Amino acid sequence: MAEIETSIEINAPIEKVWDLVSDIDNEPKFWKGTKEVHNISKEGNIVQREIIIAFRDQKCQQRVTLYPKEKIVAEFTKGIIDGSKIIALKSLDNHTMLEAKWDIRLTGLMGMFTGMVKKHIKDGTDLALQNIKNELEG
Repeated sequence: MAEIETSIEINAPIEKVWDLVSDIDNEPKFWKGTKEVHNISKEGNIVQREIIIAFRDQKCQQRVTLYPKEKIVAEFTKGIIDGSKIIALKSLDNHTMLEAKWDIRLTGLMGMFTGMVKKHIKDGTDLALQNIKNELEG
């Protein structure tokens, strides 16, 4: 499994950060590794969706659970990726700590490349968090 953790402090209240990151349909705007998002169903705070990732334009299915102003848990349920991505928010007075944690592996024969894509995912995650920070502070 590839475990990746990174975070960034954003000069904005948690409500403003939540409003931006919980709009999961806009994920490709900030996360360059996600090319497209197609929602399949939504029930309460759980969204079933298909995403197309930049890695060989592969399709993956996810179950995304939104925990308002706390975290977003995206579980990969089908496709080349197995595992989860968690986006967590922590309030720091008028600032917000935005954290991203991946715990994933590539499935099947692609599993041998999990270590090789770890740096790519880490760099993409750092860029996504910076893009979110820039959007909110700009």
